Amino acid sequence: MSKSFTIHDLPKEERPRERLVKFGEQVLSAQELLQVILGRGIAGESVAVTAQKLLSQFGSLQKLAEASIEELSLIKGIGLAKATQIKAVFEIGRRIATQIPPYKNKELTDPKKVYQLIKSKLKDYHKEHFFIIALNSRNHSVAEVSVGSLDASIVHPREVFSEAIKNKAASVIFAHNHPSGDPEPSEDDLIITKRLVEAGKILGIEILDHVIVTKDKFLSMKEKGLI
Repeated sequence: MSKSFTIHDLPKEERPRERLVKFGEQVLSAQELLQVILGRGIAGESVAVTAQKLLSQFGSLQKLAEASIEELSLIKGIGLAKATQIKAVFEIGRRIATQIPPYKNKELTDPKKVYQLIKSKLKDYHKEHFFIIALNSRNHSVAEVSVGSLDASIVHPREVFSEAIKNKAASVIFAHNHPSGDPEPSEDDLIITKRLVEAGKILGIEILDHVIVTKDKFLSMKEKGLI
C-alpha cells in the first residue's frame, strides 16, 4: 500500500508555513491558510486533503466561519481540538473587524461612514441588528440594542437611550440592517423611528439619523426626509 502524501513530501520552499514566512500571508490560498491553522493531518490523510474537504463541504470561508463546532467535527480529520482552533481564529478576525474605526464625531454625520462602521459589526446577515451610536462632546460609543425583526417590544426607548444617557450624549444615530438586501424602510421602521425621535425630544437628545444598511447598500432616513 502506497504511503499517503503529506506536506513533508513537498519541497521545503513550497510548504505553506515556509511560504508564509518568506512571502507573507497574503500570497497563501484559503486552503494553504487552513493548512497552517490545522498544523497536521491524520493517519492516512494529509492536512492538505483535510483543508480541501473543509472548503468543499462549506463552500466558502464565510460559511466555514459560520459553522458550529459540531458541524466542523463531522469532517474526518477535524476533532474537537481542531474545530475549536478554527472557531478561535475566525473569532479573532471578527473582533478585529468589529473594532470601532477611528472616526471623528463630525464624520459620522456622513451616512456612508455610519454604513461602514455598522457593516463591519454584522457577522450574521440572517437577522436584523439594531445599533445606537451615542455622541458626546469628546467621543462616540456604539451599542447593539437588539437582534431580531424590529418591533416596538424589541426596540424600546428605555433600552435604546440607556447607552446615550450613560455616555451623556447630546445626539445619537440609529442604524440597523436589512438581511433582505433592500434598504427601503418598512412600516415598522418608520413607526419605531418616529417613536424614538419623540422620546429623544423629551430627553433632550437629538436624533441625527437612522441608517439602514445591507451588504452593499445603505439608506439614510435623514437624507430621505423621514426624520
